[in-house]
Amino acid sequence: MKRLLNYIFMLLMTISLLAGCASNENSGQSEENKKEDAVNTEESQGATAYPLTVKDSAGNEVVLEEDPERIVSLIPSNTEITFAVGAGEQVVGVSKHDNYPKQVNEIDKVGGMQINTEKVLSLKPDLVLAHGSNAHNSQAAIKQISNAGIPVYVVKNATDFKGVYETIQSIGKLVNEQKEADRIVAGMKNKLKKIKEKASTIEDPKSVFVEVSPAPEIYTTGTGTFMNQMILAINAKNAAASQEGWVKMNEEAIISLQPDVIITTYGYYTEKPIEKVLSREGWEQVPAIKNEQVFDVHSDIVTRAGPRLIEGVKRLAEAVYPETFGDE
Repeated sequence: MKRLLNYIFMLLMTISLLAGCASNENSGQSEENKKEDAVNTEESQGATAYPLTVKDSAGNEVVLEEDPERIVSLIPSNTEITFAVGAGEQVVGVSKHDNYPKQVNEIDKVGGMQINTEKVLSLKPDLVLAHGSNAHNSQAAIKQISNAGIPVYVVKNATDFKGVYETIQSIGKLVNEQKEADRIVAGMKNKLKKIKEKASTIEDPKSVFVEVSPAPEIYTTGTGTFMNQMILAINAKNAAASQEGWVKMNEEAIISLQPDVIITTYGYYTEKPIEKVLSREGWEQVPAIKNEQVFDVHSDIVTRAGPRLIEGVKRLAEAVYPETFGDE
């Protein structure tokens, strides 16, 4: 139970919340947003000029005198982005929750929910990447690190796909890998566009219920969450759309939703999650159970605001609509 509660805490801490309603989530970019994206891309091209002075998401002015050679990342999504843009060799410290890419297993750990400031300081980083989702819980540690003269950049807590793109580009700028960051973002946008185009041909959208933690503490994703946006992106309906945010639901309430598909995201730490859902007593008449439409998708690719997020959208699409996406 302790492991489960710790997982739920970390999940709710790292999952980004959406800004705006579902109708905005499923609409195309406005001309204003397109112009803004063009400006962001133009600004991010080319090599970073040091010394670099930027403001982080907490409004703090951060100064990097030169290209950082020793980086500590305090959350897995920051680590994944740093490696993806090509600065993985500079990473000398990560959180104990980091598990991707595999190289992080050989890197020093600097704590989890509680930052080990002594360990961070001992690594002598010239850049620490914090995150907006947990910065308020780590204010004392961040202040101690900053007071030691180490630049701490609080990465924005992305609220939608656009926010993820901006996060990747901001980290790319900090570590002098802007070109690669732009290439990654362009690839993500292209892949998401193709998924949406294919999904738009689906004439009978299915209702999907997502379980982010197993029974008896079943949490799901309502409106105003990142995963809700992902469900809409594949032209499906969120069975729990009447709920707001990340909520715990009892089995009776879930049964009443009669979802066509159930997605679990906890298979990596729970044995046989699909079999356990299919065998629940009293669920026999739920369409997802009756038709054996229960699938497990790894939590990391649908909750981490990083380069693998579109892979998560694709996996959801393949699970919900195998007849449309199963040939990829």
